[in-house]
Amino acid sequence: MKKILGILFFISITLNANAQLLWKISGNGQEKPSYIIGTHHMIPLSIKDSIAGLPEAMENSSQVYGEVIMSEMMSPEFMQTMQQYIVMPGDTTLQTLFTPEQYEVISKAVKENLMADIAMLAKIKPVLITQQLTLMFCMKHLGGFNPQEQLDGYFQQQAIQNGKKVGGLETPQSQLEILFNGPTLQRQANLLYCLVSDIDKAMDQTKRMNELYKAQKLDELLKLMEERDGNSCDPLPGEMEALMDNRNKAWIEKMPAIMKDASTLFVVGAGHLPGTNGVLNLLKQQGYTVEPMK
Repeated sequence: MKKILGILFFISITLNANAQLLWKISGNGQEKPSYIIGTHHMIPLSIKDSIAGLPEAMENSSQVYGEVIMSEMMSPEFMQTMQQYIVMPGDTTLQTLFTPEQYEVISKAVKENLMADIAMLAKIKPVLITQQLTLMFCMKHLGGFNPQEQLDGYFQQQAIQNGKKVGGLETPQSQLEILFNGPTLQRQANLLYCLVSDIDKAMDQTKRMNELYKAQKLDELLKLMEERDGNSCDPLPGEMEALMDNRNKAWIEKMPAIMKDASTLFVVGAGHLPGTNGVLNLLKQQGYTVEPMK
């Protein structure tokens, strides 16, 4: 249960002992420094006011690069593409993925929180239902959470308003591939049941994660996120690598050319920053100086 939100919504935060969210990237032939900040989707936008050095980084950056260009995810083309990802193929339905008892639990959660009859969602992939239920749970249980106001979108909006370029390290379709086509349908179903079978536990975990993130106590957050329950709700071998490490390495191949072109503020999920295969360490391996903003 403790990894459900992270696996499905790119918010897992495997962090190190540095109590810092914003970092300066310099050296290695750069004329001007660039910056990288770690975000968390369940945190109120007001967190930006407590991040050291953020106004300086925003002012000095000539462009902003996120994981994706957020506006592209609202385009009619993307919505049409998404339709192709969310529907289960063949004769598979939600009911075929669960035991009768599990299906009843899922049905109750859908009715109470999404105000829908689960029969109407029979061909929808479980991961999308997990996503929608998680949003509803967070809106009910997390103070100040507004899915329409998040750090990732804020930085891109500010860049556009100031005439700065906005770019993405990957495409929206690549994220659809990871989210909807990465886990098998049965694995998606298992994670959905993990969530709805113990909602209180999931929300308690999220609240603890949020408090540590807001306090920038990343060492404690690391310990929290490394906990395992010892059951099928824990990440399977290869899941976190596909979600984190492989993407980090792909981004690192693109970042040098982006920074060489112009001073850049990179805005990515905080879980991508630390660790041996984290972006910060990978940048250091390439000869960059990476230091926390003060």
